[in-house]
Amino acid sequence: MARGNYGKGKDKDALQTLGIQSKIPPRATRQLDEPPKDELKSDTYAISKRRTTSKIASPALTSFRTAQPPLSERRPPAPARRRRRVIDEQPRSFLAAYRPWLVPSTIAVVIAVVFVGVLLSSALSMRGGNSQQISIFGGQSYPVQVGGSQAGTWQSNNPAQPKVPITASGPYSVLGRPTISADFINKVLVAYNSPAAGKGQALYDLGVKYGIDPAFALAFFMHESTFGTAGEAQTTKSLGNLRCYPGATCVDQDRGGYASYPTWESGFEAWYQLIRNYYIAQLGKTTIDQIIPTYAPPGDNNNDSAYINSLKQTISTWRAGVVMV
Repeated sequence: MARGNYGKGKDKDALQTLGIQSKIPPRATRQLDEPPKDELKSDTYAISKRRTTSKIASPALTSFRTAQPPLSERRPPAPARRRRRVIDEQPRSFLAAYRPWLVPSTIAVVIAVVFVGVLLSSALSMRGGNSQQISIFGGQSYPVQVGGSQAGTWQSNNPAQPKVPITASGPYSVLGRPTISADFINKVLVAYNSPAAGKGQALYDLGVKYGIDPAFALAFFMHESTFGTAGEAQTTKSLGNLRCYPGATCVDQDRGGYASYPTWESGFEAWYQLIRNYYIAQLGKTTIDQIIPTYAPPGDNNNDSAYINSLKQTISTWRAGVVMV
């Protein structure tokens, strides 16, 4: 069959030999020239290759290829369906989103502002006339009125007995047993970088000796010079910024004169002697409400009521075991 012999008689003779009668009537067939052998081989190779390729190709691929429309008729692919985005119609407010930490933060800020306001108002109210404000907790210089010619009567190393029997009354009477310890006094002095740091035991023992609560001595020390870090006390070592009096070494005469002491311990004891032997024994004044108007009189541009309230607040805080910084 490869050579195209349908028109020759060999096939007819073969059918007759097998005894098969062909009922197909003969028809005229045009005789074609026999193609060259080279063309015949190339055609045969192309046909066989086409058949082999068609056998390898899968039916699905063949059907896909035959089902594809022409490129000119193809439609562009439909856009992919976008995923529907869910949008909250009512977004959460700022307060609702940050409420877990916003409320505590707001409360803390309000408390801090109120605390600073109280401290500032207290400091401003303590400022009187030309007195110098050293720090937010005090540091002013108040002159001590010791009674002129009577000043020498209180300079004794022994506690003087009052002319009239006096008993301690109220929480702000300077008479009484210590309400703070020597260790606590040292903590306060260290917290403020006081040059008298480490002298807490001396301040405590002198209070016991003169029967005065050392909490009051420490409070005066704070509000007069911020524990010796400001004002005249930096050079005089005076707990209460005592003015000059007979028998004392006086300095800064151009500013009114101040009593100066060689050690902090001697400055502590001078204050205890003044309070015990003069204010209590001679004047009969035992509370800070009674002592301050004479100790820091309004006539010297002092705000005695602010001084009293500041001392009370400071002492109450220390008695509660709190160190203010």
